Amino acid sequence: VTAADADEGLYGHVKYSLKREADTADFHLDSESGAITLLRSLDFEEGDSYELEVSA
Repeated sequence: VTAADADEGLYGHVKYSLKREADTADFHLDSESGAITLLRSLDFEEGDSYELEVSA
C-alpha cells in the first residue's frame, strides 16, 4: 500500500492501519512502510478473495 502527503515535516508523515479489527487475525500491515503480510496460510475453500480497508 502506498500513500503520499504533500505537507512537510511531521504533518507529511503517513502511517497506515487496518480499519477492521477482524483483518488483524490474518494480515499484518506495517504502519510505516504499508507492507501487507500474511499471518497464516489462507484457506481458499473459506474464500477466494479478501478485501482490506486501510487508513493512511
